[in-house]
Amino acid sequence: MNPNDASFPADPDILVIDVLDEDAGLADVEDSRGRTYQVPAEWLPGAADGAAYRVQTGPGGVTFTPDPDGARALRERSKQTLLDFSDEPGA
Repeated sequence: MNPNDASFPADPDILVIDVLDEDAGLADVEDSRGRTYQVPAEWLPGAADGAAYRVQTGPGGVTFTPDPDGARALRERSKQTLLDFSDEPGA
């Protein structure tokens, strides 16, 4: 695949566990696009509060790969979003 081709997949998303509910078997997560939702904890290898994963999709399904630097990357991205935000008209 050519990275310049429109069909080439974008960078994989980062998913970080905010809260792990072991009783319910669910993880409250936030992704690199700022979306929050719940996923079954059994999908996430080594699930723990604050754990991060790279999410990749392909013909075989979705893969969650642990990413030790993922939580830091997501925080940095969130900080940059806040720095770029301005409520001033025309800013």
